[in-house]
Amino acid sequence: MSAEANSNGQASSTGQATSTATGSKSEQAYEQLKERILGGEMSPGYRLVLSSIANDMGFSVVPVREAIRRLEAEGLVHFVRNVGATVAGIDPDLYLHTMQTLSIIEGAATALAAPSISDEELAQARKLNNQMREVLDNFDPVRFTALNTEFHALLYARCPNPHILDLVHRGWNRLGRMRSSVFRYVPDRAHASVQEHDQLLNLIETHAPAPDVEHAARAHRTNTLNAFLAQNHQPPSPI
Repeated sequence: MSAEANSNGQASSTGQATSTATGSKSEQAYEQLKERILGGEMSPGYRLVLSSIANDMGFSVVPVREAIRRLEAEGLVHFVRNVGATVAGIDPDLYLHTMQTLSIIEGAATALAAPSISDEELAQARKLNNQMREVLDNFDPVRFTALNTEFHALLYARCPNPHILDLVHRGWNRLGRMRSSVFRYVPDRAHASVQEHDQLLNLIETHAPAPDVEHAARAHRTNTLNAFLAQNHQPPSPI
């Protein structure tokens, strides 16, 4: 099992770990590896060399092996025959089903939440979207995704239906476990996404009918899904 960051397949060391994490060495190894994967330092296909990681973290191979097995159970790592453990990419089918579901339930949650969103929250959402627009100049998909997540959380947070809100949270958590940023795969989608955010905020700010808000939020999610499907030479979602 291997760990490397460069394209020529050689292991790359980032130096001795300086994490202040507490708990067992297995837990610390798990937290450090997960942070590197979700933060983009270890990208899809990155080989997880057990000995290299253990040496980098200053641990024996045992806690690192346990951490990698735990990450495999979460879907962040998978084993490839004759290669070993690698960082997993996006599962196209799981992403499709998750985004189709989110397009429906998050659209409904945003429409239900819209009348209760305060002026301060709208101003914060616009600030976040402007920060996303600034990121476009020197595109950082991880930063863009973090801002995007915060933006949408503001818009659906006041949904009065706890069952719908729970389903939205589950969908976003599932996306997070799959990959820190789909915008790594479809960076051009980020520009349109920011524009659609502006349109959605305008609808909420002008107290547009709930069906209009729901349609805009749903279309926004579906557009991201279709950009990903097109990148993978798949037909667009019928939803």
